[in-house]
Amino acid sequence: CCFDLAFFLLYPLPKQKAQRYEAVKWVMVFAIGVCTGLVGLFVDFFVRLFTQLKFQVVQSSVEECTEKGCLALSLLELLGFNLTFVFLASLLVLIQPVAAGSGIPEIKCYLNGVKVPGVVRLRTVVCKAMGVLFSVAGGLFVGKEGPMIHSGAVVGAGLPQFQSISLRKIQFNFPYFRSDRDKRDFVSAGAAAGVAAAFGAPIGGTLFSLEEGSSFWNQGLTWKVLFCSMAATFTLNFFRSGIQFGSWGSFQLPGLLNFGEFKCSESDKKCHLWTAVDLGFFILMGIVGGLLGATFNCLNKRLAKYRMRNVHPKPKLVRVLESLLVSLTTTVVVFVASMVLGECRQMSSTSHSGNDTLSLQGMSEDVNSSIKTFFCPNETYNDMATLFFNPQESAILQLFHQDGTFSPVTLSLFFLLYFLLSCWTYGISVPSGLFVPSLLCGAAFGRLVANLLKSYIGLDHIYSGTFALIGAAAFLGGVVRMTISLTVILIESTNEITYGLPIMITLMVAKWTGDFFNKGIYDIHVNLRGVPLLEWETEVEMDKLRASDIMEPNLTYVYPHTRIQSLVSILRTTVHHAFPVVTENRGNEREFMKGNQLISNNIKFKKSSILTRAGEQRKRSQSMKSYPSSELRNMCDEHIATEEPPEKEDLLQQMLERRYTPYPNLYPDQSPSEEWTMEERFRPLTFHGLILRSQLVTLLVRGVCYSESQSSASQPRLSHAEMSEDYPRYPDIHDLDLTLLNPRMIVDVTPYMNPSPFAVSPNTHVSQVFNLFRTMGLRHLPVVNAVGEIVGIITRHNLTHEFLQARLRQHYQTI
Repeated sequence: CCFDLAFFLLYPLPKQKAQRYEAVKWVMVFAIGVCTGLVGLFVDFFVRLFTQLKFQVVQSSVEECTEKGCLALSLLELLGFNLTFVFLASLLVLIQPVAAGSGIPEIKCYLNGVKVPGVVRLRTVVCKAMGVLFSVAGGLFVGKEGPMIHSGAVVGAGLPQFQSISLRKIQFNFPYFRSDRDKRDFVSAGAAAGVAAAFGAPIGGTLFSLEEGSSFWNQGLTWKVLFCSMAATFTLNFFRSGIQFGSWGSFQLPGLLNFGEFKCSESDKKCHLWTAVDLGFFILMGIVGGLLGATFNCLNKRLAKYRMRNVHPKPKLVRVLESLLVSLTTTVVVFVASMVLGECRQMSSTSHSGNDTLSLQGMSEDVNSSIKTFFCPNETYNDMATLFFNPQESAILQLFHQDGTFSPVTLSLFFLLYFLLSCWTYGISVPSGLFVPSLLCGAAFGRLVANLLKSYIGLDHIYSGTFALIGAAAFLGGVVRMTISLTVILIESTNEITYGLPIMITLMVAKWTGDFFNKGIYDIHVNLRGVPLLEWETEVEMDKLRASDIMEPNLTYVYPHTRIQSLVSILRTTVHHAFPVVTENRGNEREFMKGNQLISNNIKFKKSSILTRAGEQRKRSQSMKSYPSSELRNMCDEHIATEEPPEKEDLLQQMLERRYTPYPNLYPDQSPSEEWTMEERFRPLTFHGLILRSQLVTLLVRGVCYSESQSSASQPRLSHAEMSEDYPRYPDIHDLDLTLLNPRMIVDVTPYMNPSPFAVSPNTHVSQVFNLFRTMGLRHLPVVNAVGEIVGIITRHNLTHEFLQARLRQHYQTI
């Protein structure tokens, strides 16, 4: 990113080329939306196909075995379907482990600036899309909406690149969008398109990408993301309406999940969707939803920790067995509860004019057709089987729009079973979403509240569908802790703007209540992975710290002109993504300013910088090919062998070691001396710019260097296209063939470094440092004093909440 920024600042694009670049970006945004909609269509089509096949076979078997007394055979048939589907989903996760779960925590980390390995690869989206249709069809209490967000993000990351590591033979000469900044923007658009395709909510998808995802945003990106979301909704709506209703172009099904139309009967003048009196109940439901969500997150966190300790370290087959165990338990519970715990409830006629009567076109037919009459006489239905023996979307519609009633006992048992099983399911090794299970669980809670208010308090005016919707919002808000985006998503899903105020109040109360106990489910899983996620802002008390308090003073840096053996040593013994380019502020710096060469021949490393990767480096050094300099081949072994217990040092020496160990300016045939004086060790370093690891490796791979007898002007020059040709998978320094390099050759890095990166003073407040780092999408922030000397560097790790808290405690201890 630093190199791209410097390039575009120094070499602005011509007007026509810039316009072409912008036009291509709009085309790619539209293509991302269309492809995301097609992925959603694929998932929805096969989920419906497999689910209908399973329920048709099992339902006919249950009806037949009800009279013959062979229900055990029906249970075995249901187990056969579910275990087969879940086994296939688990196998796909074994192929690509990052495809497990909803993918929202991973995408949230990626948009926040953290690269998660394999999260946006083609293999991931294939395993995700196919795995989620098997896990949903397998009867697990999971949804397909969360994985749709991940799938859209992968489409956004891969489509503009026109290449994939899984399809190496297919290559296109597409020179656009070869930077992390463009890729991040497209991932934001893809994630928003995934939300839009899942819920039919393009505006909610845009707000989701803004609220939960990107740490860097601009006005132009907002319009592109909204356009991408609209394209995804249009594509999915067009094909679903044509396939399911045979009415191409009618646009009746905007998303994978549709809540239907909430509307009172025209004959009932006393019916209202909600009244001002109901707001008090909605607030209480928000408090209860926040408590339930906090409980859900606490239990799921404990399960996740248990899996990390006892399941993940074991062979991968154990994860498959765990998924099959969850599927087996879920299937048995669903079957037994439907056959034993259900109650026969009276059906309401379509001409009934009660408060819960629904006037819908097409939707009422879907609701009535999904009623199950297991073990019930004519004109009655089994309320528990109606909820369990249907797809989750149909069960949600039952709770929102069913004319009949569900008994309080049934709703209570259904809520308890669904709560526990969905909590156990989220986190196993299958692609799984959490939106729909949370909505269904909350809808049962809301419908239970409506029934209790009607039966025991006598509030006959309330609309049960509204309370089911508010309950769904309360529980989902208590689990995921989203506010603005979730409000808009629910409003767009209901097509009822009058629900805006109660939904917003309920979500706010649920979030405040849940935040009092723990974080949202996605933030919990991000923290369990140890990802340095940056919040939107820092706490007020953090301004007691300065940049000098949180920076990393032990710098690893390079000189403008450095020998190849020094660069290889730096790259092989560190994992830093970027390196400051410096010169020592001595008399010979004036020679550099005149254009003369400053060459670093060898490097004096700190032992700690070697031991961080000692094990890995030792294995690699043993397999290294012969190299003209024996220092590279034996470097790791030498430092490991010379490791001694630390000895007490005087205060001045500790301060010097804490700041940095400088790399000496050495000419050929010179070596660092262990007899340096304290003044020679404590040399200030003048900062000239930043050079990325990928750039240094590219320079070495392409042989960009010059000999000692030549001038730096004779060094080959690479264009921006050549430097970014290998993006996003640059070659690794450990794969470099050292026999092709001459260690005495010199590399001039000044044409490729970023000479003007963002920098801060050591006395800058932490809040200013945080805002600059986050809003500018930085990965490295040099700390430079008033005379241009670099004294430290700040990375993402130095701005995490845990790190700042630790430094604040140290600050209080020193006062």
